[in-house]
Amino acid sequence: MKPLVAIVGRPNVGKSTFFNRIVGRRIAIVEDTPGVTRDRIYADSEWLGRPFTLIDTGGLELFSTDVLYSHMREQATLAAETADVILFFLDGQQGLTAEDYDVADYLRRCAKPTLVVVNKLDSAAQADTRYDYYALGMGEPYAVSSVQGLGLGDLLDAVIAEFPPAQEEEGAAEAVQIAIVGRPNAGKSSLVNAILREDRVIVSDIAGTTRDAIDTPFTDAEGNDYVLIDTAGMRRKSKIEQDSLERYSVLRALTAVRRCDVCFLMIDADAGVAEQDAKIAGYIHEEGKPVIIVVNKWDLVEKDTGTMAAYERKVRDTLSFMTYAPILFISCKSGQRLGRLLPLAREVVENTRRRISTGVLNDVLRDATTAFQAPSVASGRRLKIYYATQAKELPPTFVLFVNDAALMHYSYERYLENHLRKSFDFTGTPIRLVCRSRQEKEEA
Repeated sequence: MKPLVAIVGRPNVGKSTFFNRIVGRRIAIVEDTPGVTRDRIYADSEWLGRPFTLIDTGGLELFSTDVLYSHMREQATLAAETADVILFFLDGQQGLTAEDYDVADYLRRCAKPTLVVVNKLDSAAQADTRYDYYALGMGEPYAVSSVQGLGLGDLLDAVIAEFPPAQEEEGAAEAVQIAIVGRPNAGKSSLVNAILREDRVIVSDIAGTTRDAIDTPFTDAEGNDYVLIDTAGMRRKSKIEQDSLERYSVLRALTAVRRCDVCFLMIDADAGVAEQDAKIAGYIHEEGKPVIIVVNKWDLVEKDTGTMAAYERKVRDTLSFMTYAPILFISCKSGQRLGRLLPLAREVVENTRRRISTGVLNDVLRDATTAFQAPSVASGRRLKIYYATQAKELPPTFVLFVNDAALMHYSYERYLENHLRKSFDFTGTPIRLVCRSRQEKEEA
C-alpha cells in the first residue's frame, strides 16, 4: 500500500489548490467559497521516487451543526485517522483563529505524524510570518504558497521522511476504473457506499451534494482491483448557470467518463427514464465507452407480472442507440443484485478489449454478405467488401475495405454490426465500423 497523506484544515485555507498542484491535475474544484470540497478525494503522486496517495478533504468545522458540514467533518476525520501523515493547513494571510486551535487539539489526539503548513505566503518577504504559528506547539511550521509553488519541495521532503520504509511491490493487474454517472439523486453515491460497505461519500436528499469526481480504490473479495469514480449529477444545460460551481462539477463528471474503463449509467427507477438520461447515454456512446445501465431504487417500484420487462422496454425505447448495454435492476438500500455489478463490469471491460483475428473476422463477414447482400443504389451499383481488419480496441474498431464507401447504407452497416455481435461477445461495448474506398486502400 502507498502511504496516505491527508490534507486537513478549516475551510478555505487552500487545501484543494495544494492538492491539484502536487498531483499535477485540476482534480479538486477550487473556488473562493467555503465548503466547495465535501468528500475525500484521492490521487496518486510521487516525490524523489517515493509514491504516495494524497487525500483532499472538506473544511473541518468541528462544532458546526449544519448537516452537510457534519458530513464533511466525518469525511475529514476518517481521512486523518487512516492517514500515515497529516498536513495541517493554515491561512498565512489571516493568522491563527480559534477554529485553528480547535483543529490542532483534534489532530494532537489523532497521534499521527503531523506537519504544520502555513499556506498563502506568496513571497519570500512573507515567509517569516510562519514563526507566529509556533504558538500551536506542533513543531516547525512550513511556509508555502500553493499558487506560486513556493516552499513545496521542503515540505515534500519532510513528508516522505515520515513514511515507513519502502517495500518492494509485486506486479498486479491494472485496476478497472468505473465512472458512476447519471442525473442528480439517482443514487450514485449510495452505490459507492453500498459496494464498499461503508459511508465513503456523502449521501443526501439534497441535489448537488456531490461536486467533485471522487476516485475510490477498492479490492473485492476475489482480489480484483477497482477504482470507483463517484460523479456529480448532470442536469440539463439550461438548468446550469455558466459561472456556477455546478458547471465545473459536470465538467469533472464528463472527464471521468473519458478516463474510465466502464460506465455505470444510473437511472432512478422511481423517477423513470428521461430525456436527460438519453443525453448522458449519448455522451458515453460517442466517447466509445462500455456501459452498464443500472436502474436503482427498484425496491420502490410497485410490481406485478411483467413489470421488469415493461420497464426494460421503456429504457430500450429511450436509449435506442444503446441496445448493446446490459440493464441491471438493483437497490442500493436493500442490496438487491449488487453482487452482480462488479463481475459484469469486468466482463464488459474484457469485451471492449477483445481482438478478432483478420482471418476469423473475414470469414464472419463473408457469411454475413452471402446471407444478405448490400442493396443496390439508384445507379445500379452495389457495395462490395473486399476484406476487413480490426484497427484497434477500446472500443473494437473494424476497417472495411470496399469498392466505394459512399455505397454503405446505415441500415446495412447496422446489419453487419448485429452480425458481428451475434458471432462475438461484445455485450456492453460499442463497436465501430469504418469504410475505406478502394482508392483510399491503394493510397495507404
